[in-house]
Amino acid sequence: MFYWLIEHSNTVPAFARFITFRSGGAMVTGALFVFLFGPWIIDRLRLRQRKGQPIRTDGPAAHIIARKGMPTISGLMILSGLVVSTLLWANPLNPYVWIVLAVTLGFGFVGFYNDYLTITKQTRSGVAGRFGLAIQGVIALIACYALVRLGRDVTYTSLGVPFLKDVVVNFGWFFAIFGALVIVGAGNAVNLTDGLDGLAIVLVMIAGLSLSMIAYLTGNAVLSDYLQMRYVAGTSELAVLCGAVLGAGLGFLWFNAPPASTFMGDTGSLALGGMLGAIAVAVKHEMLLAVIVGLFVLQAVSVPRNRAY
Repeated sequence: MFYWLIEHSNTVPAFARFITFRSGGAMVTGALFVFLFGPWIIDRLRLRQRKGQPIRTDGPAAHIIARKGMPTISGLMILSGLVVSTLLWANPLNPYVWIVLAVTLGFGFVGFYNDYLTITKQTRSGVAGRFGLAIQGVIALIACYALVRLGRDVTYTSLGVPFLKDVVVNFGWFFAIFGALVIVGAGNAVNLTDGLDGLAIVLVMIAGLSLSMIAYLTGNAVLSDYLQMRYVAGTSELAVLCGAVLGAGLGFLWFNAPPASTFMGDTGSLALGGMLGAIAVAVKHEMLLAVIVGLFVLQAVSVPRNRAY
C-alpha cells in the first residue's frame, strides 16, 4: 500500500503525505484501472450475458433499439477501480474508510444479485423489493451503529440543520436508524435515476466531488473551526475514497457515454448511492446530502411505486 510506503520512507517528499495528494493519486489510479481493464471486463460480460439487460418497453423506440443486447453489471469496473485505488492510497487504519467501503460493497452485492436475476430470467423483476430493502437496511444499520460507536460526544448522535448553527436535534441511539434511512434512501435514489437515463455516473461524480471537499474540511480541526463546521476527527481520509470514485467514474464514463457500450446496472448504482449516503452520515451532513443529490431525490419521488426497487 502506497500509504505505508509514503509514511515509512525517508526519500518520499513530504507533500506526498497530504490528503490532497493522495486523493489525486487515487483518482488517477482509479481512472487508469478502468481504462486498462474496462474493455476486457465488457467483453467477458457480453459473452456471458448474450441478450444483455432487459429494456423497459415504455421508452422511445430508438432508445429501446439502441440498448438492446447491451451488457450490464459493468458497475464491477467502478467498484474494482474504487477498491483498488482506495486500498493503495488511503490510510488502512482509518475506520471511516472501512465502514464506507463495507456499505459500498454490501449494497453492490445486493445490486449484483438483482442484476444476475434479471439477466438469467430476462425480466425486469429481480430481487423482491421488500427483501432487497431489508438487506440494505441491515447493512446500513450496522454501519450507522459503528459510526455512532466511533463518536466521542453527544454531537455524533445529533442532526444539525444547515444555515441554522444553533439548531441541533439529538436522536440518541435512534440516530443509527435515521442514518440507515439516509443511506438506503440515497442508494435507491441513485439506482432509480440510473434506471431511467443510464447516465447517473456523472451526477455521482459531481456529488462525490462535493462530499470530498466536505469530508476534507470536516476532518480538519483548523479549517472546520474557521468555517464553523462540525469537526469529525478522521473523516478527512474519506476524501481519498471520493477521489477514487471520481477516477473510476471517469474511466467508466468513457465506455458509458453516448453511444454507450455498457450499463453499470444495479451493481454500480446501488453501491455508489449507498456510498454517498454513508459518507454524508459519517461527516454529519445528512440534510445537506439532499441538496447535493437533489436530482436523485426528484427522480426517486417521481417514479411510481410499481417501478421502484
